[in-house]
Amino acid sequence: MISTFDLFKIGIGPSSSHTVGPMVAARRFRETVLARTGVARISAEIYGSLAWTGRGHGTDTAILLGLLGHAPATIDPDLTTSLSDALRRTGDLGIPGVHFEPERDLVFNFKDILPLHTNGMRFRAYDARDALLEDQIFYSIGGGFVVTAAEAEAASAGDAQAEPPLAFGSGRELLDLTLRTGLTIPQIQLANELTLRPREAVDAGLDAIRDAMFACIERGLRMDGELPGGLRVRRRAKRLHASLEATKLANSRPAHEIMDWISLYALAVNEENASGGRVVTAPTNGAAGIVPAVLRYTRDFCPDWNDERGRDFLLTAAAIGGLIKARASISGAEVGCQGEVGSAAAMAAAGLTAALGGSAFQIENAAEIAMEHHLGMTCDPIAGLVQVPCIERNAFGANKAVVAASLSLRGDGQHRVSLDEVIETMRQTGHDMQAKYKETSLGGLAVNVAAC
Repeated sequence: MISTFDLFKIGIGPSSSHTVGPMVAARRFRETVLARTGVARISAEIYGSLAWTGRGHGTDTAILLGLLGHAPATIDPDLTTSLSDALRRTGDLGIPGVHFEPERDLVFNFKDILPLHTNGMRFRAYDARDALLEDQIFYSIGGGFVVTAAEAEAASAGDAQAEPPLAFGSGRELLDLTLRTGLTIPQIQLANELTLRPREAVDAGLDAIRDAMFACIERGLRMDGELPGGLRVRRRAKRLHASLEATKLANSRPAHEIMDWISLYALAVNEENASGGRVVTAPTNGAAGIVPAVLRYTRDFCPDWNDERGRDFLLTAAAIGGLIKARASISGAEVGCQGEVGSAAAMAAAGLTAALGGSAFQIENAAEIAMEHHLGMTCDPIAGLVQVPCIERNAFGANKAVVAASLSLRGDGQHRVSLDEVIETMRQTGHDMQAKYKETSLGGLAVNVAAC
């Protein structure tokens, strides 16, 4: 089971796979070092997509912060630069006897790729005579999920795990469960969550995710100026918000203005993400604006909003996101942006349909429509920064999600292409996609648009 609280994780930008994951891995390795004696030096080496776009995604800074013992969910985003700069100056990790020199000990390997995933990291610990004491490989597999080589191999081998009471491994199985039990999709996801934590903790956790999403939007609406990284991309959310507020009292307003509000919410989140702010992986940072934008749209513009509808939205979105992650991928480095923005749009469409009272078959239809119309989308960020085309892409994904939900709610849930079929198509398309279009900044817009 992929829990709602694994899929939605509160962290920092700009990337779940390239920032959050490496910070988690580095922190895990720090714990290993703390448990040993005689360590005098450690090193970190990153491979594949992490190396190619690591500086633009803040991977180097994330590893430094993780080695210092910080976690994505609790670190103050405003302190990341000062903390990493201090480590670069002093080499002090706060581990007795261990010195770390980032220029020497943090290696970007642009040549090799580790065998199990393109987002590979290798951490080593040495004694005073430079003898190897520890050697650990981690993979950041998307959405902030991190596994060791042994964990990845065990998962690949299908090691047995305890199943939740209402387990489902496909969209078809999920629909069959609703027919057999009479439960809705959010009720099924909730029943599975209750095997991991009590109801009060589930509700509090869902509300915390919702509040973090909304807080990210609000902060994004207040901030102004250029985003970091050198592309000189200006924030737009604050100006767009002011423009929309100014037209509220106009006698004549176009009906499509609602699309501007949805786009605004998504832009606000992803501008925050690009600046390294506090965001929620949904299911990744690169696609973090879509679910919050549609959730905020549900709250502000749809009838009968309450906390329970918001929880149903998130539980339903997680059920769909878990299916996509298990049956294909949510990693742009593995399947392109169809796995990030496409997955987020499917999750948001399903969540909105559930919140508006749609049936299980309408929810599955909404998710399928949203995913189908992101198939083949490449991941080609200019200069390795999660800015162009990523920020606007979230606005389009959010609007597509609303369209998908609307189309499904106008229908009866019967449709020609199933969610399972479109997820499998996404997986195959990602497998066939050239590596240069999968979060390497070696193709597409990344090479055809000047980065300066």
